[in-house]
Amino acid sequence: MFDIRKIQEQVIYKAVKDGSNEETAREIVYGSDEQGKPEDNPTWVKSTMKRLENQFDQSIVHQIRRNCQCGYGMDEKLALVKELVDISSSIEEFGNQDKAKAAGLFCNNGELYLQFHFCPCPMLEGVDRLETDTWCQCTTGYSKVLFEKAFMCQVEVELLKSIKMGDDKCLMKIIPENNIWK
Repeated sequence: MFDIRKIQEQVIYKAVKDGSNEETAREIVYGSDEQGKPEDNPTWVKSTMKRLENQFDQSIVHQIRRNCQCGYGMDEKLALVKELVDISSSIEEFGNQDKAKAAGLFCNNGELYLQFHFCPCPMLEGVDRLETDTWCQCTTGYSKVLFEKAFMCQVEVELLKSIKMGDDKCLMKIIPENNIWK
């Protein structure tokens, strides 16, 4: 069994360090008093995001969090999305496949969306509610990587709703830069 907390500490540390320096990364991940009392995961998530938000402006915070995606299960999800691309002739057809719908994908007015009716993040299991969407930006980074590999073009991902922010579902808009089907 892998330690999801240790993985998150490492990816956040690396993303912050890449965007600033080691000292800032250490302070954000571990706090200014590294020998402080151990925090449970929900407390750590909230305090780490607060330290991140206090250190950087929102666009940098979102970019750092997008770079924190863990890649868990990427290969199987990528295989599914590539399969759906191969058997579709348009974004509408792609989003209306039964397998797409089962995976949370759908197309509405020519726009592609991905939704979850549960929070897929194991780090948020004990978190009742988040004050901001900062933590959830890692899923936009994950989706960006996934769809860019499958669509073979740049993709933007917008987080529209988050269960942990009080919404009824997690919802992202997937925006390919190019037409996938020519």
